[in-house]
Amino acid sequence: MTQAEFVVVANRLPVDKAGPGEGEDGWRRSPGGLVTALEPVMKETDGAWVGWPGQADLEVEPFDFDGTQLIPVALSADEIEKYYEGFSNDTIWPLYHDVIAAPRYRRVWWDSYVRVNRRFAEAAANAVKENGTVWVQDYQLQLVPKMLREMRPDLTIGYFHHIPFPAYGLYSQLPWRRLVLEGLLGADVIGFQRVADAGNFARAVRRLFRYETRAGRITVPGEDGTAHTALAKAFPISIAAETYMELAKKPEVQARAKEIREGLGNPKAILLGVDRLDYTKGIRHRLKAFGELLEDGRVTVDDVTLVQVASPSRERVEAYVQLRDEIELTVARINGDHDTFGHSAIRYLHQGYPREEMVALFLAADVMLVTALRDGMNLVAKEYVATRNDNRGVLVLSEFAGAADELGSALKVNPHDIDTLKDTIIQAIEMPEADQARRMRSMRKRVLEHDVKAWSDSFLAALDDARAAKERATR
Repeated sequence: MTQAEFVVVANRLPVDKAGPGEGEDGWRRSPGGLVTALEPVMKETDGAWVGWPGQADLEVEPFDFDGTQLIPVALSADEIEKYYEGFSNDTIWPLYHDVIAAPRYRRVWWDSYVRVNRRFAEAAANAVKENGTVWVQDYQLQLVPKMLREMRPDLTIGYFHHIPFPAYGLYSQLPWRRLVLEGLLGADVIGFQRVADAGNFARAVRRLFRYETRAGRITVPGEDGTAHTALAKAFPISIAAETYMELAKKPEVQARAKEIREGLGNPKAILLGVDRLDYTKGIRHRLKAFGELLEDGRVTVDDVTLVQVASPSRERVEAYVQLRDEIELTVARINGDHDTFGHSAIRYLHQGYPREEMVALFLAADVMLVTALRDGMNLVAKEYVATRNDNRGVLVLSEFAGAADELGSALKVNPHDIDTLKDTIIQAIEMPEADQARRMRSMRKRVLEHDVKAWSDSFLAALDDARAAKERATR
């Protein structure tokens, strides 16, 4: 295996196992935003990517895909259950999302999390050249930075946290709170979505370790008496905005948007929600507000339709099974009470769609509803804005989504306040075109200037600064 100067470590590889007769040597590129964000960097650096290949007990040798060396880390079915579905998604995910659902703390899950993190760290340590750079991604791998530093002190290590980081009053519940912070503090640069998340992290470090923190720089003492500096800072992630703009210009995509409107009975206004089926996304609150608007007679099914795309998520985790049942029951009740032969109140779609279809949906929608109860960023909000080359459409955006820090011209809502959410939906439906255009132009300027390349460039620049500082210190 050839070692690389630059290595990404993520829970998943940037490819999926392809079906018979498709993909390069049985693999196809994953559609995720992280893959799009890092693809140019990987090609420029001849980098390597360490990750799980997506199936239990799948043993695969390292291989090249589209110019990037991929290094699979095998996981057993038991490890997927305990490390991924258990500790990552039934402990860390709900805890870091403000305990919207109750986290479960199980020692066997933690033990598996430690073992799997060590396996990822070992794979990365073997994959990277001397004095190279490793960039660790997200909450499934919070222990990897410290493990890597212990194995390879020559490395420059970055970590990016794609989800929120909670206030200390919540974080302190975690039985392994010190060990997780120590794991993250192994990095030279620790990136967060929002300034508030970086602040929560720094406060937790001060409370538990009394380390000196100044302007986001944390002095971390080593066991050998030396110290290193970790920078904890906000680097808000974004999207490949130009890709969405170009798709929105395609005649076939525009024709599909018109077809979608016709298929819904050409209502005066289409409301759209696009989410993973997750309790953090505020889908229940959105449905409740819309159902009450129908009950109150403030909207009718002839005039307004809500399209809710809820892509499947973590279907073996009990909280998600219950959530799906609850949402589908709510949709059925609202439609049963209000549907006519010609129009449906809610068109509910429990499936994922290719990007072209999503862009057509964005073009068809008059109002985009992003009502997350807590969200690291929410890239759907940015995708909607990038798609609207016509400067039409209204974004209703939860103040608890990271995107709210950047998209200041959206209509901001507290999704827990159902009455105000209802009023805001009506305001969005009735907004004059001139007001829509003014708000959309402002948001589009932000999304286009701060695209995904700007995000990766800013983080990698911080890593370069950290490497240069280390080199100066050893002269």
